[in-house]
Amino acid sequence: MALVKKGVSRQDAHEEIRVLSHQASASVKLEGKHNDLIERIRATPFFEPIIGELDALLDPSTFTGRAPQQVEKFCGPEGDVEKALAKYRAEGIEEKVGDIIL
Repeated sequence: MALVKKGVSRQDAHEEIRVLSHQASASVKLEGKHNDLIERIRATPFFEPIIGELDALLDPSTFTGRAPQQVEKFCGPEGDVEKALAKYRAEGIEEKVGDIIL
């Protein structure tokens, strides 16, 4: 989509990524190499308009949306999980899940 914002056809961008991803996939599956898709993108002139933005575009934190806040609200000290467990704790019932005692 970053390429589209720069005036590149969405279909052309998709095709370039598809071709490179198939090449990278074949390299992994047939040659046992690591997935070098990002390196292939960086080396392809087609992607020149966004090369400077690539690291930011690939930052995983930009794909999480409100998940961190939602988890904190749900699992935090006043969250739904604590409220649901409160009645069991009041009855002296605790359960160990992994290394966590509920």
